[in-house]
Amino acid sequence: MIDIRSLVVFPLLRVHNLSVEPKRVKAVYTIVKNDESEEKNELIYSYDNTYFDRKNPEDVNLASMMVVQVALNYGLFFESIEFDGLFDQTDKRFLLDMLENTSREILVNKFLTKNEFLKPPFDAITSEKIDHYTAAKLNFTNTQFYHLELKKRKSETDKSQYAILSSGGKDSLLTYGLIKEIGEPHPVFINESGRHWFTAVNAFKYFQKTEPNTVKPWCNSDRIFNWMVRQMPFIKENFQNIRADIYPIRLWTVAVFLFGVLPVARKRNIGNILIGNEYDTTLKGNHNGITHYKGLYDQSAYFDNALSRYYHKKGWNIYQYSILRSLGELLILKVLVKRYPELQKQQVSCHAAHEHHGRMLPCGNCEKCRRIVGMLKALDEDPKRCGYSDEQIEKGLDALTKQSIKQLGSDAAQLFHILLNKKLIDENEHTLKLAKEHPEIVQLRFDRERSHLDDIPKYIREPLFRIFAQYSEGAVQLKDRKWHTFVFDEEQLNIPYFLTKENENNN
Repeated sequence: MIDIRSLVVFPLLRVHNLSVEPKRVKAVYTIVKNDESEEKNELIYSYDNTYFDRKNPEDVNLASMMVVQVALNYGLFFESIEFDGLFDQTDKRFLLDMLENTSREILVNKFLTKNEFLKPPFDAITSEKIDHYTAAKLNFTNTQFYHLELKKRKSETDKSQYAILSSGGKDSLLTYGLIKEIGEPHPVFINESGRHWFTAVNAFKYFQKTEPNTVKPWCNSDRIFNWMVRQMPFIKENFQNIRADIYPIRLWTVAVFLFGVLPVARKRNIGNILIGNEYDTTLKGNHNGITHYKGLYDQSAYFDNALSRYYHKKGWNIYQYSILRSLGELLILKVLVKRYPELQKQQVSCHAAHEHHGRMLPCGNCEKCRRIVGMLKALDEDPKRCGYSDEQIEKGLDALTKQSIKQLGSDAAQLFHILLNKKLIDENEHTLKLAKEHPEIVQLRFDRERSHLDDIPKYIREPLFRIFAQYSEGAVQLKDRKWHTFVFDEEQLNIPYFLTKENENNN
């Protein structure tokens, strides 16, 4: 067993040489090694339209924040990290807090739990509760833009405008469909340089033809992440050949894309930033006394609320949230396929997708594929609509009789219950063990942690829940660890008073 500080393998990481161009932002990542040699790479965000003015302090400040997000994954591994750019006190506090949170998350979820990418003895780190997990001292410098004065200015935004962090997954597709009815959507597809873009291709091509507000920035963060992994002495050299559902190290990923959305939101005076996250992505855990978010912090309601607070401290008047927090995966897919079948046709929920005659198709073999096939069949819908073949559908259903899926236990139990009742899968020891009825899975779920009503602004609640009420089988509130039903009045949309934070102490 070795201790946590054995992970400190380099003296210095620098993010510097910030370049701010009208349509592009870039910065150099430099690793200084123990022998004083250096490894360098360049992180780039580029856009099709003008979003930056290097003479504007606010633009330079945002660019500075964009280029350092990748670095927040590496606080455990360097003695010092240096950010060279234009930052105010709000930025510095945010970055320090997120660096520490990410260090703790990576320690617990990448080093204290099974991770097949690790070399011995780094797969046997001692679990230790300490006051501060980040090893690196974070230093801020400003060698290029010292002549610019950054002042806090409160900006006005249009609350009927919604920037949507978009992909080809069901969550962002449903978010777009709902907002198209409620307000004005701005789908933003971050075109990452790696294969992750494959999942977004079908949806982007569709939106490119049908939605004039669609934007596609390009970012090479995937190359930086892979380059960084290759430098780490505790990661196996053949990491790219290891099949796994996790990344070797990184957990601060969504923010890398999110900060690529912010130039669009700021330029267009958009008042809302939506991320498509469902009920089961807000979790808390405890590992030998170390509290954590089970590696899902940047998909949680805590993350959205932290970013909203950051925006408001900056004076930007932007709210970040998910409109899907009260829905589980099955209910999300139900609303999508029943209400927006043309959007569901663009869905690619598979990270091993491949191109066929200009269209991306799912692999049909992975856990995500069998989960999607199972849910669509449970909803009496045809998985062929979004690219699965008859053979893949049959194979996916057969796989469900032998293998589990990555859902909350209750969500998986309800899915297996439906599939067995409809005789879509065979009864055996595996399926009978998993199947159990959980009616709350197809209901709107509210609780104080994962899906609090006050996490959604009042101006969107009424039209949003009026739509949800048409597809859910009621609504429930978690109280004393049990689900309690209440009347969800579709006509009046009389959302119970006890669901707001201002009254939760009276419960």
